[in-house]
Amino acid sequence: MNNLKVIGREKIGQIEFTGIEGGFGEDKKAMTAKDIAQIHSKDVRYINKLINQNRRRFKDGVDVIDLLSSSDELREFAEQNGLIGSNRTEHVYILSERGYSKLLKILEDDKAWEVYDQLVDNYFNQRQAIRENQPALVAGKRLEIMEKNAATRKANLLYKIAMATESETSSQTLLASAAKELTGEMTIPVMKQKEYSATEIGSKLGITANKVGRIANSLGLKTEQPGQNEFGRWSNSKSQHSDKEVPQWLYFEKGYQAIQKAVS
Repeated sequence: MNNLKVIGREKIGQIEFTGIEGGFGEDKKAMTAKDIAQIHSKDVRYINKLINQNRRRFKDGVDVIDLLSSSDELREFAEQNGLIGSNRTEHVYILSERGYSKLLKILEDDKAWEVYDQLVDNYFNQRQAIRENQPALVAGKRLEIMEKNAATRKANLLYKIAMATESETSSQTLLASAAKELTGEMTIPVMKQKEYSATEIGSKLGITANKVGRIANSLGLKTEQPGQNEFGRWSNSKSQHSDKEVPQWLYFEKGYQAIQKAVS
């Protein structure tokens, strides 16, 4: 693992953060979860929670490094640069460009993609473009990202429409179109079947809905949003505390059985 070093405060437009090199490779840039949280107006505990819930999707040393669990040298780096908030701090994550892009898929908001475009152009790939004298490198990468972003947004819109329609045939067609935007193939998704909320499963098994969610995360039952798999699917539902729609994972029979087996 390459040595980490702070290269000072970076400023891209209105975005200001701590510039870091190393860890993911020579001259490779990185960002702290703390700075990412500030950029997206989130609490760092929320960003850490997203990373922890999707930990199996982030590869150590490639996408993410936890400075508090990697080595004494990295812990010392975190301490010397004021990255440890308190004695209760459990994780101090830094993310590579690849790790940050994965996090954006989970954040899934327009501001996130707008910020990422700026960071890719002016931070992550700046040194590589200068060193290799390839000004087209960043421009090409930006175009690739924009195309992927557009496909993801279109798929998300198709998915939401599919979940709102009462026609089974129309719903399946829309879901297939959403799958094509993400995979390039007109994949017919799993047909609708009996579904359970975390609350319903918790009531059946005598545990809380939160525990159901924790077990599901530990077993890796949930897929990325939007989407579905053999264990369940993502759905949008009204929040109990506001009119805002929030994502909710609904369990299929196989998902219910997996939770039941884990607590038995």
